[in-house]
Amino acid sequence: MKRFVTALLASALLASPLFALDATQAKKDVATATAAPAKAAPADAKKAPEPMDINSATAKQLATLKGIGEVRSKAIVKGRPYSGKDDLVNKKIIPQDVYDDIKDLIIAKQKKK
Repeated sequence: MKRFVTALLASALLASPLFALDATQAKKDVATATAAPAKAAPADAKKAPEPMDINSATAKQLATLKGIGEVRSKAIVKGRPYSGKDDLVNKKIIPQDVYDDIKDLIIAKQKKK
């Protein structure tokens, strides 16, 4: 008897609008789940930004680098030319920890003679 009552209650709950399954939505869910995964973007679409040249960038551009504000960017411009990007530390323009944060984002191009 208990099984009959349990089965009756279960079927009544499943038939109620609260538990009704929208067939259209179910088909969409199945189609979405079985659809082929989207292709990854080409590798060149996610290029890293070009490194900033400390010998030619403006003070405003340099100030956008982490740890480089208005004062340090002006000091970088004033200390030009640099033979290598590590000159920023060697010439005591910026501290080592700031250099470590930006070293992969900068370069020091040389003028061609």
